[in-house]
Amino acid sequence: MILACQNISKAFGVKEVLKDIQFHMEEKEKVALVGINGAGKSTLLKIIMQEESADSGQVVLSKDRTIGYLAQQQDVTFTHTIYEELLSVKQELIDMEQKIRELEQQMDQVEGEELTNLLNTYTRLNHEFEIKDGYTYKSEINGVLKGLGFTEEDQNKQISTLSGGQKTRVALGRLLLSKPDIILLDEPTNHLDMNSIHWLEMYLSTYSGAVLIVSHDRYFLDKVVTKVVELEFGRSRVYNGNYSYYASKREEIRAAQMKAYLNQQAEIKHQEEVIAKLKSYNREKSIKRAESREKMLDRIEVLDKPQEVRDAMRIQLEPEIESGHDVLYIEHLSKSFGSNQLFHDLMIDVKRGERVALIGNNGTGKTTILKIINHQVPKDEGRIALGSRVKIGYYDQEHQMLSPEKTIFDEISDTYPSLTNTRIRNVLAAFLFTGEDVFKQIKDLSGGERGRVSLAKLMLSSANLLILDEPTNHLDITSKEILESALTSYTGTVLYVSHDRYFINKTATRILDLTDHHLNEYKGNYDYYLEKKDLVEAAYANQQGRTGDNASANVTTAGISESGGADPMQASQDSASKADWKSQKEEQAKLRKKANDLKKLETAIEELETRSQAIDDEMCQPEVATNSARCMELVKEKESIQTELEKLYEEWEVLAE
Repeated sequence: MILACQNISKAFGVKEVLKDIQFHMEEKEKVALVGINGAGKSTLLKIIMQEESADSGQVVLSKDRTIGYLAQQQDVTFTHTIYEELLSVKQELIDMEQKIRELEQQMDQVEGEELTNLLNTYTRLNHEFEIKDGYTYKSEINGVLKGLGFTEEDQNKQISTLSGGQKTRVALGRLLLSKPDIILLDEPTNHLDMNSIHWLEMYLSTYSGAVLIVSHDRYFLDKVVTKVVELEFGRSRVYNGNYSYYASKREEIRAAQMKAYLNQQAEIKHQEEVIAKLKSYNREKSIKRAESREKMLDRIEVLDKPQEVRDAMRIQLEPEIESGHDVLYIEHLSKSFGSNQLFHDLMIDVKRGERVALIGNNGTGKTTILKIINHQVPKDEGRIALGSRVKIGYYDQEHQMLSPEKTIFDEISDTYPSLTNTRIRNVLAAFLFTGEDVFKQIKDLSGGERGRVSLAKLMLSSANLLILDEPTNHLDITSKEILESALTSYTGTVLYVSHDRYFINKTATRILDLTDHHLNEYKGNYDYYLEKKDLVEAAYANQQGRTGDNASANVTTAGISESGGADPMQASQDSASKADWKSQKEEQAKLRKKANDLKKLETAIEELETRSQAIDDEMCQPEVATNSARCMELVKEKESIQTELEKLYEEWEVLAE
């Protein structure tokens, strides 16, 4: 055991947030801390970090263990550049390297016993430097920077000029490079794009220490954690498995608890009816039997009714009228901002009943496409056509469709003037706005509260085409699940942008990946996208090679949507099948070559590491330690070996990935 929370309780005023919280972590264990907003997750992390004090209970940390913490909000005020800030984490190695260089210079100028002492220090320091990965720390820093989405140009930016999200990424990079025994992460994926989240998943999954994560990213949790600690109504419950196991098991437990409660209540009611009936006979024998049953009833340990999550939205999406089969058609769509071309010649064709997810890295233009469709941003070129009887309902992540000066109540009543006050209050109550809350001004609301107002307006719109920009931002897991359920049962059409891979996996029937100014299409959910991504991108690269740079920028696999032709989808599937076979052959050849190269590299590394160890052993021999000329030869050879090893390590890392 490396960390344990024992009977932790915490109250703020009369509200008890945590009640006897108990769980523990083993070495290298990856644990998720989940619960609705306000369940006390961040509070518990602060108690573990001693930033908050518990009212009772204790946190036990194993002796000599280090712990690191990434809070949701970062106050990074350093004057360094991004690279300098991450480099500062390795100051111990930098100082050690400087000391090694100084020893080398000193050894050139002394002899005898003084040289022997310097050599012993030098050998010990070199060994420690190697054990602490001193020869690879610069490569490690570059790997973390790249993984977190920082380009080479970004690395020289002053931290003071960065956005809040970028500062959080810098803080995360510092934490990962410091390699504490336990890492606490509070919403680490909030400011990362999909590629960076995937990199972080791989990094944490193989991290040598223990990790405790608070996150609403369920796909991320599925990939990383092996234990889930749920906080609900102040209590904790531990599930041994990933998020999907927890979600399934939680429903089983809740269903079993409710069934046991209802069965017991039915039995109690039955016994009470039998007792009343026996007493009504008013005979001594019947009365004794009734009393016997009453005693038996008194001995029953009555089960508490299972609590239901009250902080849950109630959302029901249903179109007022059905649209035509063709809902949205976009052709030759292009958009640039100055010299920055986001996309060119895009083609999108959406049919009734589809749920289409538009994905891609930050800055590729996904939100811009939605804004162009909704006439918020002008297009440069192209045509957008809506089908018959299409009515759009739009949800924007920045909530610009809300009026900051209005109250929540006025925002709804002004948009839907035909609604009665009672109807408005009922709708707002379904989105957790009750009592005087409905008279709060929009400008005073949190991001999550504004999101709920926007969802309430969306539900009332009765639209048959929902256009959603990051609808799960600021929602807790329970609210996300409710929105997923509402969308999957929705009979209209949905086009949305999201970074929430679990949400995409649950709701999407088709995925459009905006990458390198063009679209790749996948007829399936996120798991299908991951399965076919490499194949699709290879097919696109092959097509570009055959047709040149002037080829259409809109390529899809698992469905190519190009204008013209008798059956574009069928042509797409045929093309994909041919590309599939060819690509598999090419990929097999590439894999064989990489495996060969990897084996050769590992052999070369092993030989150099063996020689490096042999040099260390030789330098420890008395006759060599007193021979300064021989020592310097060995030192130079070791330096040469380490330089070559660092180069080989980098090559091995690239091939291994």
